[in-house]
Amino acid sequence: MNRPTVRELAFVRSGRLAWRDRPAPTLAEAGDAIVRPFLAGRCDGDTLPIHRPVSRALQAGIALGLVDPVVAAICGDVAFRGPFGIGHECVAQVVAVGADVRRLRVGQTVVVPWSVSCGTCHRCARGLTSKCATTARGELAAYGFGPACGPWGGMVADQLRVPFADHMLVPVPDGVPPLRAAAASDNLADAWRAVVPHLAGRPDATVLVLGGGAQSIGLYAAGLATAHGASVHYLDPHPRRRRIAESLGATVVDTVRTRYDITVEATSRAAGLRRAVAALAPGGVCTAVGYYLGRGTRVPVMRMYATGATLHAGVSHPRAVLPELLEFLRASGFPAERVTTLLADWDDAPTAYAARTTKLVLRRDPL
Repeated sequence: MNRPTVRELAFVRSGRLAWRDRPAPTLAEAGDAIVRPFLAGRCDGDTLPIHRPVSRALQAGIALGLVDPVVAAICGDVAFRGPFGIGHECVAQVVAVGADVRRLRVGQTVVVPWSVSCGTCHRCARGLTSKCATTARGELAAYGFGPACGPWGGMVADQLRVPFADHMLVPVPDGVPPLRAAAASDNLADAWRAVVPHLAGRPDATVLVLGGGAQSIGLYAAGLATAHGASVHYLDPHPRRRRIAESLGATVVDTVRTRYDITVEATSRAAGLRRAVAALAPGGVCTAVGYYLGRGTRVPVMRMYATGATLHAGVSHPRAVLPELLEFLRASGFPAERVTTLLADWDDAPTAYAARTTKLVLRRDPL
């Protein structure tokens, strides 16, 4: 008898996405859950292979020593070679749970983190849930990056299997519109880690966000910093993003004139990284949220030494911050949905996911 199938959005090649069938997920382990995504955000990073034919260029760059080989460990020997299931931000409904699942019930609305983690290993205990020692067979275990990151598929799908469900799945609190949490799997959680922990104990902090490459992350970061009482400058030439930043309480600027306690580098450019570090006040913290693919990316280390600056770079760990983030959304009413610039019908995913827009969210009705 043929196994039932579900529909999944596949990245085929630059500029082309398509629905494809794959086997329907099952409860392979007693701790699993099956969920049905009904909102799916497009991560800022997904636009890299969609809007530019980078696969062969990255392969050649790795061979020539120009691109860091860790790219292959994440995205495959030929980076972003399709077809593979794409998408790693979603809000979903639980449709089935395994015998050992205790915290969840069928019908519950949950956020699914982009990275797969167990919740009990030594790395998860330190909050490094995207570097889980149990699930990662290479650099990452994740949805939406292709087979190099495991068999998990993409989140723009009829159904997903989620292992370690009691740990992985975080319920959306009552009173939080699901659309507000559409990017919590990754981009919103990434912005949270870039500003909120560093604002603790700095009630009068100044923040600079350099926007552009990681488009939505920069906007979320500007809004979250403002909502936590910081004075925020947002630098980005894009008119619509500037308007969104202003609507979230940030001051849009065209030049960097002062030193900042916190900077967020969201241009995804080496020059932006150097600028963000150079703009730090003594003891300041810069978080780089973009991709820096080239080997030997230059950073002004002597300036950092002189000012006692800290640079954070690396993947986000959403499962570690999701409870606090979602509770903040409930308590504050922070309007994260303002960053969404295109809300598209789920069935239109093959064309909508390729749109040149700051933040896309796909939507279908919950059950």
